[in-house]
Amino acid sequence: NPWTLGAELMRGTAAVLLFVLMACAGRPPTTAILPGVAAVIAKGYVDPRRIAAHGHSWGGYQTLYLITQTDMFRCAIAGAPVSNMISAYGGIRWGPGMVRQFQYERGQSRIGGSLWERPLQYIENSPIFWADKVNTPVLLLHNDQDDAVPWYQSIEMFTALRRLSKPAWFINYNGEFHGIRKRQNAKDWSLRMQQFFDYYLKDGPMPKWMAEGVPAVDKGKDLGLGPAKKGG
Repeated sequence: NPWTLGAELMRGTAAVLLFVLMACAGRPPTTAILPGVAAVIAKGYVDPRRIAAHGHSWGGYQTLYLITQTDMFRCAIAGAPVSNMISAYGGIRWGPGMVRQFQYERGQSRIGGSLWERPLQYIENSPIFWADKVNTPVLLLHNDQDDAVPWYQSIEMFTALRRLSKPAWFINYNGEFHGIRKRQNAKDWSLRMQQFFDYYLKDGPMPKWMAEGVPAVDKGKDLGLGPAKKGG
């Protein structure tokens, strides 16, 4: 996968924990993941002050939901996540053109009913409605040609977090889909993930793109990968 951390990037940075879950959205996976992480901490394998969460697509959704429920993680990266099941429910998958309602009622999310039958479950399992509980710095990735999860799902979460003065960043690669396909973008994303994790997990320097952002007029000219200005 060109949009996940490679072994060479992870070496010496973090322990990699893989959880394969077949459960409904939000709360049930949380009750599986957090005790698992706690068990690894209890065995002394990791520094409890330097743990990160990272997921893409369904894993991105679970990462977002996790940080609304716990402050266990020092930072998090969520790629192509659903943040608002109510707005997503009425959309379509841009690739095949399928209505997305099936996914939430009986598919991956397993809510078990329509929005009108179970409105509270849609709210409870949507990270955006818990955004005020987030204290974990989070980096979002969502591409504007995503044909599986509309990128406005990350726009909604990002603007909510910024409105709440939470530490959040948003990366979009123009023309990319649900996963990154172009090599130059994959390399760029790997570098940004490494810089983000290094800053929060290894006390590395904050890069310019995190401290100052990249203005639209500088897009493609200044990638912001260099160190931030002193004091930034």
